[in-house]
Amino acid sequence: QVQLVESGGGLVQPGGSLRLSCAASGSIFSIFGINTMAWYRQGPGKQRELVASQTTTGSINYRDSVKGRFTISGDNTKKTVYLQMNSLKPEDTALYYCAAGRTWGRTYDYWGQGTQVTVSS
Repeated sequence: QVQLVESGGGLVQPGGSLRLSCAASGSIFSIFGINTMAWYRQGPGKQRELVASQTTTGSINYRDSVKGRFTISGDNTKKTVYLQMNSLKPEDTALYYCAAGRTWGRTYDYWGQGTQVTVSS
């Protein structure tokens, strides 16, 4: 099994920044083959949506509403993926989840518990 633990959420004013982290742990065997890490979010009364994803080949994908504001990055040595969020808006308020998968973004096998991001003045 792979465990994913998110951190870095909180309350921030509009225009502010936050950096989310997702640390992966598990046996080398269980982590082997994971080729895509992603961040999803689910806002109040909304469906879960993909925010950003990154593959081990360097392919990165963002949803349109966060392009130019959010940056996904990873540290393979620390088995950690980050989401730098700048110029935050109230509509970014959501529970943010980290996900890991072996199918190049088609499906995700492992999910974290989520970290809450609230953008409000």
